[in-house]
Amino acid sequence: MRSIALVALQFALIAAVALPWNAPRWNVAATVLVAAAISLGLWALSANRPGNFNIRPEPKPSGHLVTGGPYRFVRHPMYLAVLLFGAGCCVGYAAPWRWLVFVALGLVLHAKARIEEAAMPALHPDYNAYVQRTRRIVPFVW
Repeated sequence: MRSIALVALQFALIAAVALPWNAPRWNVAATVLVAAAISLGLWALSANRPGNFNIRPEPKPSGHLVTGGPYRFVRHPMYLAVLLFGAGCCVGYAAPWRWLVFVALGLVLHAKARIEEAAMPALHPDYNAYVQRTRRIVPFVW
């Protein structure tokens, strides 16, 4: 139930940071961030095997550990894509309250990552070695 609540909260926060789409201050920086988010999200999806992707933080028992594509650099590239998208919306709309929503979204994604990472070693013996060589969400940083 906790994971369903986190997913619902994630989508609500994405909607809050992204809507409405008629901002007069939208700029090049916002466009670059959103384009990077879309590109990264598509790259992460292409690196996954069909049926391996799960929106809930619990890994699928039949899933495979993906370490190629953007997963070479971060363990959660889809979360990074969501954060890039949210940052693009915050920059493009230039409304300070959106940054508070963005922080809340980051906290939800962090909680989801922790749930997933707690379960991964039991399903994938190589996961701990993978954790040692990759960052969680931000390449080379965190």
